[in-house]
Amino acid sequence: MECKVYTLNAFTKQSKGGNPAGVVLQSDFLSDEQMQTIARKVGFSETAFVQHSKVADYMIRYFTPVQEVDLCGHATIAAFQLIRQTGVGNGIYKIETKAGILEVVIESEYIYLSQALPTFDKVIEPDEIVQSLYILETDLNLEFPIQIVSTGLRDIIIPIKNKEILHNIQPNFQEITTISKKYNVIGYHLFTLDTERVIASCRNFAPLYDILEESATGTSNGALTCYLHKYKALGSGSYLFVQGEAMQQSSLIITRLLVNTHDSVDRIEVGGTAGEIQIQHIEI
Repeated sequence: MECKVYTLNAFTKQSKGGNPAGVVLQSDFLSDEQMQTIARKVGFSETAFVQHSKVADYMIRYFTPVQEVDLCGHATIAAFQLIRQTGVGNGIYKIETKAGILEVVIESEYIYLSQALPTFDKVIEPDEIVQSLYILETDLNLEFPIQIVSTGLRDIIIPIKNKEILHNIQPNFQEITTISKKYNVIGYHLFTLDTERVIASCRNFAPLYDILEESATGTSNGALTCYLHKYKALGSGSYLFVQGEAMQQSSLIITRLLVNTHDSVDRIEVGGTAGEIQIQHIEI
C-alpha cells in the first residue's frame, strides 16, 4: 500500500529555512505501526497524522522516526498550512492531541498553536549539564537557572552567556541522551539573550528521539517564553525567536504571551509561516 505524505518547512524566515515536517491527511485508516513506519521513512524530526475527532475539529498525532510524542509545534503549523490549502479560512480551530485539546489560530499567512499552561519542574545543577555540552559553568548566563519546563513537552532550558558560545557548542549526544532519560525530558533547549531584533537565539538537541539538532522547535520556544516571564524578563506581548542558525537553517518563531493581573500565564501561543508544499509517496 502506498501513502501520500506532504512535506513542507514550518517557521520559515522570509520563505527560507524553517523545520521540515511530514503531514498525512485523513490518516484514520493507518495503524500505529504504519504511522511509525511512515515517520521513519520520511525521516524528518516529526510527521503529523491528521484524523477525525469526536471532541475537536481535528485530531493530530505526531511521530518522530523512533516513537510517538504528545505534541509538535512545527508539524502543527505545517499541517494547518496544508489544511488551509483545502479551503479552510481564517479562524480558531480546536485540535485533539495527547497533550490535550488545544487551539490553532489562522490569521492571514500566520498560523498559531496554543499550548498547555506552563509547568516548572526541577532546577538542575550546572555541573551535570555543562559536561555534556563541553562548556564551562562560566559560559552559562548565571542570572537564570537550568530548569525543566513544559508547555506540552518537557525540555531542559539552558541559558548561555552569548551567541558565540552558543553557536560553537559541539555537544556530547550520548551524554545528553543519558541525562534526557534520567529526567524524563525530550531534550535540551539552549538560548542566549545576546541578540539583536529578536528576544533570543536558540539551539535544540533531542538525541533521545533520534533528533540530534532541530532547526525550529515550537513547543520549546513556548516553554522558553514562559520561563523568561517567570524570571521577570518578559511580560504580555509578542516575541520573536530565531533558531537553526548554527545549522545554516535559520528559522523564525513567534510567541504570544498573555499574562493576567496576578502575573500568571493565561495563554501561550507559538506561530509562524510555512513554505512550499511537496509530495512523497511512501510504501507501507
